[in-house]
Amino acid sequence: MDPYLIAKWLHFLSSTVLFGTGIGTAFQMVWAMRTKKVETIHSVTSGVVVADWIFTTPAGILQPLTGLWLIYLTGYSLSEPWLILTYALYALAFACWFQVVRLQICIRDLAREALSTDTPLPEAASSAYKKWFVLGWPAFIGLTIVFWLMVNKPALW
Repeated sequence: MDPYLIAKWLHFLSSTVLFGTGIGTAFQMVWAMRTKKVETIHSVTSGVVVADWIFTTPAGILQPLTGLWLIYLTGYSLSEPWLILTYALYALAFACWFQVVRLQICIRDLAREALSTDTPLPEAASSAYKKWFVLGWPAFIGLTIVFWLMVNKPALW
């Protein structure tokens, strides 16, 4: 099989998993937090954390690797303006995602503690959720723009 088609397929697949898991887990988190039910929040955040490790992490690693492979195979310069913007936006999304995962783990642990002590979810969980929500937007917008850049490869400057 053609190496270019393999690289392109892996790149497309990993971008789909990365974006799809991000949207799916974000929806799950928002929906669970709206219930204000400790058991639901614990259950959902536990699943979201696992999904990030099983799906998002490998896709997030594969994405730049297959991207570099495609750059090599197609002969693009690593310093193409659209690629430089892609690197920056991907780095922004990764930085946000890393903090989001940390906050998800915090919320999960706080919900576990509240469940085990039969107490309400502490305010620290709501505070972590608000930060989580805010950090999700630059990651989402950044990856949306990366998708556009990958498809269009515009001359930016």
